[in-house]
Amino acid sequence: MAQPEGTRPKIKRKERDVILQALRAGVVPRLGLQHIQVGRAREIVEMVKDVERVADDGSTVRFVIGEYGSGKTFFLNLVRLIALEKGLVVLSADLAPDRRLHATGGQARSLCAELTRNTATRTAPEGGALTSVVERFVAQSMKEAEDGDVSSVIRRKLAHLEDLVGGYEFATVVARYWEGHDSGNEELKSAALRWLRAEFATRTDARAALGVRTFVDDASVYDHLKLLAAFVREAGYRGLLICLDEMVNLYKLANSQARSANYEQILRMVNDVLQGSASNIGFLLGGTPEFLFDTRRGLYSYEALKSRLAQNTFARDGLVDLSGPVLQLQSLTQEDLFVLLGNLRRVYLAGLEGADGMMPDAMLQAFMVHCSKRIGDAYFRTPRTTVTAFVNLLSVLEQNPGTHWQTALDTVEVAPDLVEDSGMLQGEPGSGDDDDELVGFRLS
Repeated sequence: MAQPEGTRPKIKRKERDVILQALRAGVVPRLGLQHIQVGRAREIVEMVKDVERVADDGSTVRFVIGEYGSGKTFFLNLVRLIALEKGLVVLSADLAPDRRLHATGGQARSLCAELTRNTATRTAPEGGALTSVVERFVAQSMKEAEDGDVSSVIRRKLAHLEDLVGGYEFATVVARYWEGHDSGNEELKSAALRWLRAEFATRTDARAALGVRTFVDDASVYDHLKLLAAFVREAGYRGLLICLDEMVNLYKLANSQARSANYEQILRMVNDVLQGSASNIGFLLGGTPEFLFDTRRGLYSYEALKSRLAQNTFARDGLVDLSGPVLQLQSLTQEDLFVLLGNLRRVYLAGLEGADGMMPDAMLQAFMVHCSKRIGDAYFRTPRTTVTAFVNLLSVLEQNPGTHWQTALDTVEVAPDLVEDSGMLQGEPGSGDDDDELVGFRLS
């Protein structure tokens, strides 16, 4: 249901520009999602519960499944913002050919480096917040130490990490950061951050820079993430959420052994969560139906994962169960889509003078009918198509004063071939990113 005009949050100029630029390019904006979010209310309620579970010393894992363009990346980013508001630290990254969960050639370490570079907090939602997290931990340690030994306080606060794999080295690196902070040695501080960001490639380099015998390699990435979850808790945050999008890239791996090794790592995450072996950490994984259900190459090809991710057999004929690890995004209703278009119009008109009359509700209804005739019900299943085309239509009306919306709409062509006829739905290699493909729209 749409909010009354008086209760809606004000749209800032920066938010407006980010939203429109991103949507026209077919990608998800990092700011202002609250201004355009519609539907999926029950799914969001479940994700809020997940975030609160992580904050309450628990753990969670969710597979967000939907077709290309169905809004997976949007949904992941929305959950990301919820987690930040709840006081969690969020690491996010897209999987790619050179970024995997398991590898022997540096691809897993590359994924870890990307995740840590994208560290986000409530005060730094756009990423790059790892330094501030470490600084916050150091500041708290200094406060606790007062005139005492800060190094001893740091060791005491991180002593429980030594029970985890790699915990001793992790604590040592944080202590080295404090030493650099205390002595004004920026090089030592930088080296400690590089180690935490998984940017060292050899033991020799790590030992020369920090005096530790190990570094974050392909085999230790998952253990490093669990250490980070414990560390951010000690720094005063409520937990760690790890968002991984484009999981379909694992499905696309041609080598069956490489796929199985990555699925084994996913199984390890799932087992840790379901068995209660992990705490203060959540995993949010976005993928396509093929990535999950394909019994030849998807997660269902790995029997242990298939049994753990199987759907509730009672959830059929309109019944749903959103409590399991798999969250399938449902298509938007016509009412949802109408509200979405209204929200987009409101964002577009923010800051524009005298443009209200050229974009009436009748235009929204006519646009929905137009899309339905051109691409059928795909415009419900893949709202990205509709969204991008609609923003482009609004831009045409703004840039061509005096043009009636009906005239412009009659010349709009929403190209269905990019939604249904491409290789994207089959998950073919090279067919494009999950929620980042452009959408056909042209004026003839």
